Formats: sequence, structure tokens, C-alpha cells
Amino acid sequence: MKTNTTFKTLALALGLALAGFAQAATPLPKDLPAYGPDKPLPTPQIAQRTLTNGLTVWVVPRDGLPKVNVALAVLGGTAADEAATPALSEMMARLLNEGTASRSSRDIAEALQAIGGDYSAGTGDDSINIRASALASHASKLLELVADTALHPSFPANEVALAKANALQGLKVQEADPDWQAQRAFGHAAYGEHPYSRDSLNEASVQAASPDSLRALHDARFRPDRALLVIVGRIDANAAFHLVEQQFGGWKATGKALADTAPAPREAAPQRLLVPRDGAVQSNIRYGRPAVPANDPDYIPLTVANTILGGGFTSRITQDIREDKGYSYSPWSRFSANRVGGSTLASVDVRNEVTGATLAELAKLYDGMASQPASAEELTGAKRLVGGIYLLRNQIQGALTGTLANYWVDGLPPSFLGSYVAEANKVTTEQVQAMGRKYFAAKDQSIVVVGDAKAIDAQLKPYGTFTVFKP
Repeated sequence: MKTNTTFKTLALALGLALAGFAQAATPLPKDLPAYGPDKPLPTPQIAQRTLTNGLTVWVVPRDGLPKVNVALAVLGGTAADEAATPALSEMMARLLNEGTASRSSRDIAEALQAIGGDYSAGTGDDSINIRASALASHASKLLELVADTALHPSFPANEVALAKANALQGLKVQEADPDWQAQRAFGHAAYGEHPYSRDSLNEASVQAASPDSLRALHDARFRPDRALLVIVGRIDANAAFHLVEQQFGGWKATGKALADTAPAPREAAPQRLLVPRDGAVQSNIRYGRPAVPANDPDYIPLTVANTILGGGFTSRITQDIREDKGYSYSPWSRFSANRVGGSTLASVDVRNEVTGATLAELAKLYDGMASQPASAEELTGAKRLVGGIYLLRNQIQGALTGTLANYWVDGLPPSFLGSYVAEANKVTTEQVQAMGRKYFAAKDQSIVVVGDAKAIDAQLKPYGTFTVFKP
């Protein structure tokens, strides 16, 4: 399964986790002064404009490094792909910069190198995304390259053939990965037949990719009236709008617009799924259920509640399963929210001998979110972790660009950037308990286990009848 988490975000989270580890390992002195008052949150000014063709443009002028970051988001990601060829749009996105009507892949690579640029493209559940950056002095050239790859990709036959060969090799690797197997099975348990359950390539999708099929898919998805362009960096807003008009003003919408993805289920009958992995010495456990989209009022309270449950080093899951029981080195939980749905999920990888005991601990911890109110220390720590990661991450220019694009895709206004931390700080103990009752009851969670059936079958029996998952 794909994730939107960037390497920089992972590095930042790791740094914060290590800082939390150091704090946990070395008791703080007594009688420390109280936290100072929260300072006003800096909110960047976002200049907004909609071109006559319907393209939405957000520009954030920003002092600092002489660099410009660009994000183009087009609605219609893997959730819009046909069930018979899941994630075919991922193949299309991978090939956007492998040749256009006027440039070869080498031409594009050399042009990016000349302007100190980088470029990536991919798909999420709800959008196709291009991310690029370059030195601010070459903003015009950067936007020209992004426009060319987005609007005029040629999908050369030799590049498509190479991409297909690489993708088929990648499928073999991921099929052998227990984490990927567990996530695929959980997607099925949480979303059933909804398109969110099929966001990864399979062999049928790869074989269906051809220059003609990818061109047709591109033409159906890429429409200015269903797209957002974000520009962040050392650039004047009016100058940026002028460049955008030059490069994207001639983009026209053709054909019928893609239908919106139907809402994903917010509840699902809990399932018990086993993915056999003969000879495995550990069990990969996934424990969770569907939840809400990013624009739901529960989004922020549920984010804080999940942080208390398993979203930080001092979370209940980590302290119990790692620190107290020693069952797993890095257990965690997360709440993921997209445009039309979301999910909560705990991930715990343990040795075979404690598979059943770990499931018992998870049930206790999940039910405890409703029965055991968050302490003042837990609530304050969760809010500061949520706010701190958010603020630090969005100091990174590229991350800020992506955050704004993701907001638009998820149906959130750009003003959410300035209100997120303030709203998180308003979450109360009562709200956390309410989230516990609503989303964390153990009886409502699906359980997925990847492991050796012979080694763990007896331990699974108390938790229901497990069905072998066959994708």
C-alpha cells in the first residue's frame, strides 16, 4: 500500500521519537517551571486565483532559500481506476517525465539538472500528483517543464516496456513482504469492495499498460477544472500567476469529467483474516477499522486520541507492548484520512510465541481509550507532539507545498493550515474518551495476522475464526 509520508517527515518523526526516548530514559528534574503560554502560530499568506480554464492556483511567497517548490494535484487517483486494472494510474504517473511531444526523458533530466531541480510523480487514492523544485532564478523553466510533462506526455513505447518490466519485478518483491501482505489484507477488511481497498498494482494492471492505454487514461484524468497548482518559495505572487498563465492557460478540459468517488464505509463488520506464511518466526498483526474522511469534525479529536493510543513514544501501546511486555520493538497506531474515508490501524510485529498475548493487550488498550480517561500529562503531551510535528514539518518548504495540495485534494480549505494546531489544543479529555467509544472499541476492530498458521493457530482461537485471505 502506498503512503504519502516523505523521507523528510520520517526523519523528523524519528528524531522526535529519539528525543522522547531520551526523555523517558532520563527522568526530568523535579519542580520544573510550567510551560510558557503558546505563541501565535505563523500563518503564511496564500494568494489564490482561478484561471479561466478552471485551474486553481495557490501561491505562497516565502523568504529563505532561493528555491521554488511546485505541486500539481489532479483529482482522480487509484480510487478512480477500474477494478480489473487497479492502480493503472500509478503506471501512467511514473511515466509522465519519461518523454513528451517535444522532449525525451534525457532532455527532461538534463533540463532539471541545469536548473538545480528535482521531479517526482505518483498517485494517491484520490489524486495524481507531481512534485518539483528548482532554484528560484529558474522558476520560469521549472513551470515550463512541469506543464510539458503534465499536459503533453508521449509515453514512448521503449519507456513503457521498461517501466512494465521493472513493475513486474517490483510485484515479486512486494508479494514476499509480510508488511505489504498485511496492509493489503487490512485494506480489504476495512473497505471491502470500495476502491480504497485496491490501491496497489497487480499483474493485470501492468500488462494492461501500453502507450495507447496510458494516453487515454491521461487524457481522461488531466483536466484543469479538477486540478490545483501550488507554488511556494522566493517568488512574487503576481509574477507566479503570470508564469502560470503562460504555461497552463492554454490547458483545456475535454470530454466528460470523472465522477466523484463514492464515500467509503465508516463502519464494517469486523473480520478475522490470516495470511499464511509458512516457516515465519514472527506474526505481523494489523488491528483496526474504517473511520472518517479528513473533512469530518472528528478528524482532529481522533488524531489526538490516536496519538495517546499509539502515535508517539510515550503512547499507551508503546509503553505497554514494548516497554512493559517486551513483545515488539516498534508497535504503533495511526489514523489515516483521505477525501472520502479513513481508517485507524495498529501495527505490531511479534515473535510467534506471544501472538495471542499481544492480541489480548491490544483489546485491553483499545477498550481502555473509553474506560480510562487520558491524564493531564497524556493529553498535554499528545497535543504538543501533534502540534510540534505539524509545525516543524511545515517549516520545510517542500512539505508545506505538499500539505497545501493534500488539503485541497481532501476537501479542506487553505485556512486549515493556520487553524490545525489551535484546534488540536482545544481537544478535551471528554472528546478523547468519546473517540474511544466511537472508534476504538475492541469488538469493532478487524484483525489481520500474517504468519505461520501451524505455530499460531491455537493462540488465535480465542479471537474468533480466522479465514485465509486470498486476494
